[in-house]
Amino acid sequence: MQAGNQFFPGIWFVAVAVMMAFSPARAQSIMDEVHIQPRVKTAQPGSLNVLTKTATGIIRKTVELVLVPVTVMDDSNRIVTGLEQDNFQLYENKHPLPIKHFWKEDAPVSVGIVLDVSGSMNSKIDRARDAVVALLEASNPQDEFFLTTFADQPTLVQGFTPKVDDIRSQLPFMSARGRTSLIDAIVLAVNQMRKARYQRKALVIISDGGDNRSRYTEKDVKSLIKEADVLVYSIGIFDTEFQTLEERLGPGLLAGISGLTGASAYTLANPNYLPRIAQHIACELRNQYILGYSPDGSRHDGKWRKINVRLAVPRGLPTLRVQARTGYYGPTE
Repeated sequence: MQAGNQFFPGIWFVAVAVMMAFSPARAQSIMDEVHIQPRVKTAQPGSLNVLTKTATGIIRKTVELVLVPVTVMDDSNRIVTGLEQDNFQLYENKHPLPIKHFWKEDAPVSVGIVLDVSGSMNSKIDRARDAVVALLEASNPQDEFFLTTFADQPTLVQGFTPKVDDIRSQLPFMSARGRTSLIDAIVLAVNQMRKARYQRKALVIISDGGDNRSRYTEKDVKSLIKEADVLVYSIGIFDTEFQTLEERLGPGLLAGISGLTGASAYTLANPNYLPRIAQHIACELRNQYILGYSPDGSRHDGKWRKINVRLAVPRGLPTLRVQARTGYYGPTE
């Protein structure tokens, strides 16, 4: 990582080298407002802890502390660090709530890599392997990883491991063939995340097209993602001309899934940029702010709660962009 010019004391703009070669596609891009991601804290003795099975098979828990990871960038996609708690204002369903906890440490993350090895990746698979290596090398040394690949069907190649060589050693054996079961692969990866060691979790998808093989639907996976506590980053390598309807829908599919979680979705025409983008995603994960607050404990209606954070930063800073999840489901009776 390289640090850019320092505009104000303590505030830095962190960039990965030559990050001008890509254009991020995001489901939301708001200058001074961000929708953010809840985290579920284990209930303490004597507190309410109601478990409810949902239609998607997810277990909802009583939320006692919502932990909100927030990424702040400028218009050049440089990550902004050095902001303090006073620079953030937090709201749930438009009601202001005090920020009780604030972290900006480089804390470890449980990361799942979801790699497309379908036939259309044949000319891109080498750079895709390089992207996985770049992600591993730029991540926090304490992170843990798993690797899922997908073609005709998804495969868990390597379960959670703290050893990057366990992932790296699998890469030379991958060949590109078959169709694209992208949605099924995401479902498999989200389920694998239930075994995560760390509270912070992220998936990184590398794919070159839309889905043409999955049993699950786009609606299914979006419902699952809304229930899950996982950031879903995506890197799409798309041809300039789409041969099928699925290919034309591919960029929107990835951007929509990432946007639900508040993570970045990147679109590329040149696979040579894949390693740089993967490195940038690792940099994002290592430079997030975590805001913690206590939600309204009197309501247990299981409804969607919209959260947003506004920035209060010194005048003279360049335009800043903030991003995170769109909300969370409250606890149920």
